Amino acid sequence: MMKFVARYRTKFSRAMGCALVFFFAVSDKKLTGGGQIMFATGCVLVGYAIAGRLWCASYIAGYKTNRLVMEGPYSICRNPLYFFSLLGGIGAGLCSKSLTITAIIFTAFVVIYPITIGAEERKLSVKFQEAYARYKEDVPRFIPKYSKLREPAEYTVNAKTYRQEAIDAICFVWIIALFEFVNALIEMQIIPTYFSIY
Repeated sequence: MMKFVARYRTKFSRAMGCALVFFFAVSDKKLTGGGQIMFATGCVLVGYAIAGRLWCASYIAGYKTNRLVMEGPYSICRNPLYFFSLLGGIGAGLCSKSLTITAIIFTAFVVIYPITIGAEERKLSVKFQEAYARYKEDVPRFIPKYSKLREPAEYTVNAKTYRQEAIDAICFVWIIALFEFVNALIEMQIIPTYFSIY
């Protein structure tokens, strides 16, 4: 089961994203007040997530499978890409102005990503052995510790891989736009709603 989740995480995440948008589209939002604050907070988190994911991409693009990356964001935590993805997911959920959607996204992350991280750590332990063991001892697994930041003066990036990673990062903005578009269709009564959520 753990191998299955780790292997098909991306496909599962996309399928769940589509299901959430459909769920959002056919539901009436009962949450009154605070919607604008949720949206603004979500935008801040998504902005931080995009910047963080681009930062990660600039270090890992082209090196993910053949080198142990320990500089930049990977010097402050071992899984910064997933950390920033969590912020982006929560941010996108808040931008839906629905606590239910936000809670579903957070729960899915808590269920899926620890399994994925564990599987990746086992592979890295086998491949890089003592170097990875020392890295694990020195750098936090998930919550960044900015006092440990180490950055080189220059760093070579695989442009093609970075471009793809950048597109993936920008997807958070597209999700927000999709929520707003669907919400406008609901308000214009073009899309019918069948139940209510908070």
